[in-house]
Amino acid sequence: MISLPASATEPGPAAGASGRGGAAVIRVLSYNIRSLRDDRAALARVIRACEPDLVLIQEAPRFFRWRKAAEKLARAAGLVYVSGGGTTAGPMILSTLRAHVERTEEVLLPRTPGLHQRGFALAVVRIGGARLGVLSCHLSLADRERYEQAGLLLERLAALDVPYAVAGGDLNDRPEGRSFRRLAGALTDAWAAKPWGGEFTSTPHDPHQRIDAIFTTAGVEVLGCGVPHGLAGVREADLRAATDHLPVLAALRVPAGG
Repeated sequence: MISLPASATEPGPAAGASGRGGAAVIRVLSYNIRSLRDDRAALARVIRACEPDLVLIQEAPRFFRWRKAAEKLARAAGLVYVSGGGTTAGPMILSTLRAHVERTEEVLLPRTPGLHQRGFALAVVRIGGARLGVLSCHLSLADRERYEQAGLLLERLAALDVPYAVAGGDLNDRPEGRSFRRLAGALTDAWAAKPWGGEFTSTPHDPHQRIDAIFTTAGVEVLGCGVPHGLAGVREADLRAATDHLPVLAALRVPAGG
């Protein structure tokens, strides 16, 4: 039987573990990387130390030679490119070779004149005996548009037509905000379900608000979720230097099947 370790420095079992009945234990990392404008080496070290199976990126490179930049980041972090980036206005998915990618989707959302283009990066993957939908998002700064995008996120996640799914990203909203509440009302807020590590994701130099989150559908067990302060190999100096957000790391047990 898999259980949370006694140490507070580990968000559930190690990546790659297997659970009851063929369930897969996976680590999912959500990270706004600010278009790689900060310390790229520190960013890669943080991602590697978290040992994620899936990485949900926001503000990936979007313009000139963005694919080459995405490949360099993936290689430095020991990962492979899955979906998104310039084609989705920033959200991107990376993974380890443990994830078998069945299909991907790249969605541009309706745009409000004068505001930034937004999109979703999606994939359906198999990890061990589990089949999982995955979505990375970066919601609008404008309240009305952000609320509509939260609804579209729920629709797109359901349209993947898989038994289990995980979504994460920069919501530009706090837990008391109506867009955050819309998502948490339909999905499981992983931090609220099993808090671990740090809560606040913005900013690295003055953490005071939780605007980045990971959500799961029913049936996915959250083993731990939070900012990976104190995790072996994650240096506080790297967290401050890597980008202008702190990452969110979740350990999840996903049932087999689907």
